[in-house]
Amino acid sequence: MGKFDQKQRDDFVYISKEYSAPYTNEMYLRKETFNAFLKMHNAAKKDKINLKIASATRNFNYQKSIWNDKWTGNRNVDGKNLFKSFPNELERFKKILEYSAVPGTSRHHWGSEIDINAATPEYFKTSEGKKVYEWLIKNAPSYGFCQPYTLRGTARPNGYNEEKWHWSYLPLAKAFTQQYKDLIVEKDINGFLGDEHVLGQDLINDYVLSINKDCI
Repeated sequence: MGKFDQKQRDDFVYISKEYSAPYTNEMYLRKETFNAFLKMHNAAKKDKINLKIASATRNFNYQKSIWNDKWTGNRNVDGKNLFKSFPNELERFKKILEYSAVPGTSRHHWGSEIDINAATPEYFKTSEGKKVYEWLIKNAPSYGFCQPYTLRGTARPNGYNEEKWHWSYLPLAKAFTQQYKDLIVEKDINGFLGDEHVLGQDLINDYVLSINKDCI
């Protein structure tokens, strides 16, 4: 659930600026994930594709700060102050969930997840973004990576909107997904603004476990 400090763990490694997208904060990943990314990065470079990490491990407190800022309106969503645009708290809760995980439910807690180049749909509509995504679709599985949040539809009716930037390192993420399913229950998810709306939302099945079947 992300309740740890990745900086204090020997199984996590600091990501140097060489592999970080511009304007990112200090980032860490599990060593296995970062080593796999390095191999993928070097292969992409040969194809004149530049892969950078835009976001990596986010522990509970980091995710909580993102969530609470969106909840209070300190951080806009789609250019809107959600505190003003969605005075109904349950509607605001569901709006934030379109792209942001409730603290304690994010795959980014695990150290197995990376956001590549830019965590926005707009980037992947650009010429560069399209080339990056096409390369990832074709090549990322060879390095152990899978896109968990594909376009929603019949195969994935629930959960977050499509995220072309988010890639899971499956040798770790598969195990963590199963462990989350086995160990965590709804009452464990709390400690942030609006947490009274968790009960009844089925966050575990409809969000944590509602991913691309290729990633399970």
